[in-house]
Amino acid sequence: MSPTLSELQKTLDRRHFLSNCGVGIGQLALASLMANSTTAGPTNAKPPHFAPKAKRVIYLFMVGAPSQLELFDHKPKLAELEGQPIPPSVIEGQRYAFIQPDAAVLGPRFQFAKHGESGAELSEMLPHLATVVDRIAFVKSVHTDLFNHAPAQLFVNTGSGIPGRPAMGSWLSYGLGSETENLPAFVVLKGGGTVSGGAALWSNGFLPGVHAGVPFRSQGDPILHISTPNGYDRKAQRDTLDLVGKLNQTQLDAVGDPEIRTRINAYEMAFRMQTEAPDLVDFTQETQATLNEYGANPTDGKAAYANNCLLARRLVERGVRFVQVYHGGWDHHSNVEGGVRRQAQQTDQASAALIRDLDRRGLLEDTLVVWGGEFGRTPMVEASAALGRKQGRDHHPQAFTMWFAGGGVKPGITIGRTDELGFHPVERPVHMHDVQATILQLLGLNHENLTFRSRGLDFRLTGVEKHHPVSELIDR
Repeated sequence: MSPTLSELQKTLDRRHFLSNCGVGIGQLALASLMANSTTAGPTNAKPPHFAPKAKRVIYLFMVGAPSQLELFDHKPKLAELEGQPIPPSVIEGQRYAFIQPDAAVLGPRFQFAKHGESGAELSEMLPHLATVVDRIAFVKSVHTDLFNHAPAQLFVNTGSGIPGRPAMGSWLSYGLGSETENLPAFVVLKGGGTVSGGAALWSNGFLPGVHAGVPFRSQGDPILHISTPNGYDRKAQRDTLDLVGKLNQTQLDAVGDPEIRTRINAYEMAFRMQTEAPDLVDFTQETQATLNEYGANPTDGKAAYANNCLLARRLVERGVRFVQVYHGGWDHHSNVEGGVRRQAQQTDQASAALIRDLDRRGLLEDTLVVWGGEFGRTPMVEASAALGRKQGRDHHPQAFTMWFAGGGVKPGITIGRTDELGFHPVERPVHMHDVQATILQLLGLNHENLTFRSRGLDFRLTGVEKHHPVSELIDR
């Protein structure tokens, strides 16, 4: 016959008494350990290296790599040269995923116009973003090291193209902790298609497991099985967790494995989230005007991105440190015109609404919003009868565009410039590690000092080479 809950509790209490009786130092050590797990745990808020401009991040990750040439980086020369081979001097030494380097030029598929006092030039596919350009900073000279989706996504999210490194959100959870006890510091929202890099993109890597990203759903229970089962009251659940917590604490005291502390934290977080999390996706608390502004509809799968943008705002309102919104479907090897049109229709309105909504609520000032993919698209056309592709663009890590808003970013500016074909940066090149260093800088962290020792080495998000925050991006 299995022992009852009360019998297990008595056994555990006897073991604690016998193991600690007469050993005052051991008892004090255990008390200290218990205190650390509740008042100074691994997710508790920590001071930054210096005064931050941002407290939290919403990263809008466009999975598949949007074409900067159809959205942000207008190149009339491409229209002039359409159908002609790109000059050999431009493509010398370059590698591509699918096309030959001497493929013909493909002109931009949409019209561009300047907007706002800043005069930022945007595609006709971004009418909503055009209304908030004076709150945005564009960087048109971003470049990265990898040209296939999964490793390039890993590089953007973890600083390395090899799985096993901590995600940016995990680094921030480790470096700054959480502003809330009832929700994870790092939340992941997905929609619009698959993510090539998979769960490695929000992994804690070699950091303690408590810093891993937690995927949420945008409708129903945010996390499966978070609701208390029918017939199981909260007191019984609390008693069970207390007992399990003491058993885990005994094991932690015996072996010192930090993952046991992660387990304790996970149980407690799940218990607290049963009250907090279901409320998150209750969009009935939002006005109809707000839902309309985002284009949000929790019952419509086509509104996944809009729902996730609104949910991201609700998460940062409640103290979540880092929200990663993944939206797939941007990999346009064929029919780049139709693909960009479709994705822009799904994302443009909600992206602009997020900026306005954060601003209206006084959150934009210390919430950094980042938009970008894993690389850009080629100025040359991709066409393959064998693969059924035409009028598409291949992977292009040499130059692409990202934008930033809020959180200490200087608004209404454009940084960097590419050549007349949109192929290489010719003014203020910005490496992806520079982008990561900038994000950390805005949150009050020196990217060179945010390190973790693993396997005898001190690792950091931005790698071992010398990189620098983009100072022009930071509002003084």
